[in-house]
Amino acid sequence: MRGELKAFATSHWHALDPATVEEALGTRPTGLSDGEAAARLRRHGPNEVPGPRPVSDAAILFRQLRSPLLLVLVAALAVSVAVGETVDAVVIAAVVVLDATIGFLQERHAESAVRALRGLLAPRARIRRDGRVIDAAASALVPGDLVLLESGDGVPADLRLIEATGLLVDESLLTGESTPVTKGTGALRADLASSDRTNMAYSGTVVVRGRGHGYVVCTGGGTEVGAIARSVESAPDLETPLQRRVSSLTRTLGLMTAASSLVVVAAGVLSGGTVADALRLAVSLAVASVPEGLPVAFTITLAIGVRRMARRRAFVRRLGAVETLGSATVIGSDKTGTLTENRMTVSEIWAGGRTFVLGRGRASPAAGPVPPGSPLRLTLLAGVLASEAQPPGARGEAVGDPTEIALLVAAAALGIDADEARAVRPTLARLPFEPERRYAASVHDDEGRPTVFVKGAPDVVLALCDVALSGSGPTTLEASLVRTAANEMGDRGLRVLAMAFGRLPDGSAPGEFAGSPRGLVFAGLQGMLDPLRAGAREAVAGCARAGIRVLMITGDQAETARAIARELGIWAAGAPVLTGSDLESLTDEELGARVRRVDVYARVSPTQKLRIVHALRALGEVVAITGDGVNDAPALKAADIGVAMGRRGTDVAREAADLVLADDDFVSVYAAIEEGRVAFDNLRRITYFLVSTGIAEVLTILGALALGWPLILLPVQILWLNLVTEGLQDVALAFEPAESDVLDRPPRPRGEPILSRLLWERTALAAAVMAVGTLALFGWSLGESGSLSAAQSVALTSMTLFQTFQIGNARSERRSLLRVPAFSNPFLFLSAFGALALHIAALSWQPTQALLGVTPIAPATWPTVVITAFAVVVAVEIHKALRPDRAAPAARGVPPA
Repeated sequence: MRGELKAFATSHWHALDPATVEEALGTRPTGLSDGEAAARLRRHGPNEVPGPRPVSDAAILFRQLRSPLLLVLVAALAVSVAVGETVDAVVIAAVVVLDATIGFLQERHAESAVRALRGLLAPRARIRRDGRVIDAAASALVPGDLVLLESGDGVPADLRLIEATGLLVDESLLTGESTPVTKGTGALRADLASSDRTNMAYSGTVVVRGRGHGYVVCTGGGTEVGAIARSVESAPDLETPLQRRVSSLTRTLGLMTAASSLVVVAAGVLSGGTVADALRLAVSLAVASVPEGLPVAFTITLAIGVRRMARRRAFVRRLGAVETLGSATVIGSDKTGTLTENRMTVSEIWAGGRTFVLGRGRASPAAGPVPPGSPLRLTLLAGVLASEAQPPGARGEAVGDPTEIALLVAAAALGIDADEARAVRPTLARLPFEPERRYAASVHDDEGRPTVFVKGAPDVVLALCDVALSGSGPTTLEASLVRTAANEMGDRGLRVLAMAFGRLPDGSAPGEFAGSPRGLVFAGLQGMLDPLRAGAREAVAGCARAGIRVLMITGDQAETARAIARELGIWAAGAPVLTGSDLESLTDEELGARVRRVDVYARVSPTQKLRIVHALRALGEVVAITGDGVNDAPALKAADIGVAMGRRGTDVAREAADLVLADDDFVSVYAAIEEGRVAFDNLRRITYFLVSTGIAEVLTILGALALGWPLILLPVQILWLNLVTEGLQDVALAFEPAESDVLDRPPRPRGEPILSRLLWERTALAAAVMAVGTLALFGWSLGESGSLSAAQSVALTSMTLFQTFQIGNARSERRSLLRVPAFSNPFLFLSAFGALALHIAALSWQPTQALLGVTPIAPATWPTVVITAFAVVVAVEIHKALRPDRAAPAARGVPPA
C-alpha cells in the first residue's frame, strides 16, 4: 500500500521502467484481485470526468435585474404605482417583464463542455483481473488495472504501456498531430512533453493498429483529458465585446436618466408644483430616456445574423458570437483538419531520377502512362505490398494507418489496384514497422520467386540497397542523389518514404529476411502531406485584407507547420517559428512581446495554447480560435470566440465553442466574419436610431418644462412611441444588407463604443432638431386649438413622423440617404408605413384614444407636421457632408505570397 500511495504522487510514469511501474502501483501481470479493485474504486472514485455545477435560474434572472436601464424602469414603475397612474404602471411592468424574459432566455443555455469530455471515456474496456480477461465498464477502472488494447479500441484511461506489438495510436484529438504515434514500452526522459511520451496511451485516443497491454496510472479527473476538463471548467466566461459596449452604453444612459430625473423633480418642487406632479414628470422623463426596444431589437438582429451565418455553413451556439467574430483582430487556427484536410496524401514521387507530381486523385500530365517494370510502377507497387492497410471495400472507406492508406490511394490513381496486386503476389511473410527498425517489409510469391518489398526512412532503406532502378534497368546507386531529392521533398514539408525490392536467395525461407535484407534494388521515393483545404489560402488572404492576423497554432512538427504556413501565405521565409519548448522558456512578459510578430507555433501543448490566447488578449486583441480536438477545448473557451469544426470535431470542442462550422472549412470563418461585421453595423444603426429618438423625447420634455408648459407627452404616449411605432421600425434595420466595403475596413478596436464620437455628434444634432420641431408644433397647436389633448396629439404625431424620417438617416453611417439603394431593404419601407398607419388608426379608434389620451388631427394640420419632420433629414445630410466618416483601410495588409 505504501508503494501505491507513493506512486500516485508522481506524474513521470513514462520515466519508469515496467518493473518499477508494477511495484509502484502494487499490481502484477495477472492483474488486480476483485477485492483490491473494489477497495481502490472506493478510494479513487469512478473513472469519470466531474461535471460543472449548473447555474441556477435564480442567478440568471438576478443578472438581468442588474441592468441599469431595467433598474430605471423598475423605479419608474414604483413611482407610477405610488402616484396612482395605473395605466402607466401596467404598461411599464409589461416592458420590464418582457426585457427580463428575453435576457433570461438568452443566458439559459447551460454549459456542457465538461459533460462532453466525460463522454470521451470509452464505455467498455478489456482488463485482466486475477488472471482472467473480463469485459468491464470503463468507469470501473482503477489505478493498477491491466488494460488490453487492440486495433479499433478507444483507450479508456491513461496507461503506462508494458507491451506493444506494432501498436499505433491516433492521438490527434489530444496533440493535433495528423500522424498516428508508434508506441513502445521502454523508459523515457522525465522532461518529455506528453505528446512525446511514446510509452503512454492516453484516455480518449484510439488504437489504429497493433496490440498492447498497459497499466492504468490515472483515471477520471487525473487523466490528460481530465486536466483539460479542469482548464475548461475553471476558465471564466468572458464578457464579449458587444456585452462590454452595451454595458457601457446602458451605464451612460442610466446615469443621464437618473441625473435628469432628479433635476426635474427638484425644479418642479422649487417652482411651486406638487411632489406628485414632479414625480409624474420624472416618470415621463425616465420612460423617454430608456430605449425599451433595444433588447428586443438586438436579439432579433443577432438572430438574423445567426440565420445568415447558417446559410454560409457556420452555426452559432451563443448569440453574442455573431458580433464578436466580426470584431476579431486575430484568428489562431489549428492546422490539422482546419486548414488542411486531415488525411495524408502522396503529392510527389521521385523515381528513376524524375519527379512526378500527383494532384487530387490523378497524376499530372508529366507522369504519363505507367509502364510495367518502370521505376515509377515499382515504387508504387512496393508501397502497396509493404503496407497492411486495406483499400475501400463495401463500406466505402479504407482501413488502416493513414500513411499506408495514402500509398494505396496514390497507386490507385495511377492504375494499380491493391487487391489485384496482392492477389497476384500472395504474401509469404511480413515484418511490421517498428520505431527502432524504421522500416516495414513483406515477402511475396512473385511468379514463383520469393521477393521482398520494403518501405521506410530513406537513409535506412538506402543502407539496404546495392543498386537503383532506372528507366533502362538496374544501375549504380547514387546515394547522394537520392538524399538530395529526399531533403528537397522534406524542405517542402513532405513526409518522405523510400521504396525498394529484391529477390531472396534460392532456397531461403521467407522469414529469413527479417534479420536484415541486403542487396536490394532502390525503386524511388514517395512524399506525402496533409493537403490544404480548398479555398483556405484565399480565405487567409481575405482575412489579411480585412486587417485580421491569421496564426497557425498546431501540435505538429515545426518543419511541417512551416511548410503548410508558407503555402497558405501565413509564413514568409526568415520569419520566426515558436515551438512548445521555446514557449516553455519564455516568461509571460517575453511571450507577450513575441506574439506581436510570430505567426506560426508548432509542437504546442493545450496549456501553451492557452498562454498564447491570454498573451494576445492582454495586448488588446479580440481573439478567435479554431479547433477540432480535445486539446483545443481550453483555448476555445478562453478565447473571445471559439470556432469548432462540426464534421470532424469532437463533442468537447463543439460544446466549448461559440461557433461551429458545419463543413469544417476555414472559408466559412471568413464568411462568418463578414456576417459578424454586418450584424454589428446593424446593431450600431439600431442604437443610433433608438438613442437619438430617445434623447429627442427627453429634450422635448425638458424644453416644455423650461418654457413653463404643461406635460407635452404622457408616459403612456412615450411608451407607445418607443414600443409600437419606433419598435416596428428599429427591427427593420436588422435586415439591412452588407455595405460593399464591409471587409475592407480594419477591425473595430476593443474599446470602441457602439456609438462613435461622430455618431454622438449626429445623435445630438438629430435629437435637437426633433425636439425643437416637436416643441414648435406643440406650442402652435396649443395656441390654435386651446386643447391640451389636441396639442399632445400633434406632438405625438410629429415625433412619430420624425422617427419615420430618422430611420432613413440611420440606414448608413457614411453614405447619403440619396445614395443608399431605395429598395435594398423592403422590410424597412413596410415597417415605416406600417408604423405610421398604426398611429393614424390609434388617433381615430376610440379605445386607443382613451388609452393614449389623443384626438384625431385635422387634415389641414398634416402638411405642416410632415414638412417640419422632414427637417431632420436635411440636418443629418448636411452633417454627413461636412463631417464624413472616412474609415481607415485595413492596416495589416496582404500576407506574403
